[in-house]
Amino acid sequence: MKVAPVKSIVSYDVFDKIDIRVGQIERVEDVQGADKLIRLIVDFGDHKRTILAGIKQEREDPSEIQGRQALFVVNLEPRKMMGEMSEGMLFDIGYADGITPMLAVPEKPVPNGVRAG
Repeated sequence: MKVAPVKSIVSYDVFDKIDIRVGQIERVEDVQGADKLIRLIVDFGDHKRTILAGIKQEREDPSEIQGRQALFVVNLEPRKMMGEMSEGMLFDIGYADGITPMLAVPEKPVPNGVRAG
């Protein structure tokens, strides 16, 4: 793999606007008719969200991530995909660089909803 160049510099104020939190993936569900999308029901401690993630083809069994904690961007504008609303984004490692993506996870369990950064 060739390492991608570093993206343009952003100010701390811009970075500080991105809300990345730990959530526990409670359920992994198929999105009917989707080749790539999986529906994740994620617990953020004080609320749950539906987040659609394009990971169906990246894992032999996408349900293997059920019960795991991972990082999510929670303040993106909701986005409609395959007729369903996604209320955030799974923060994964590797996709943009063309390697098999993996979850970005805390090194040990933390309370759901804890912020990263």
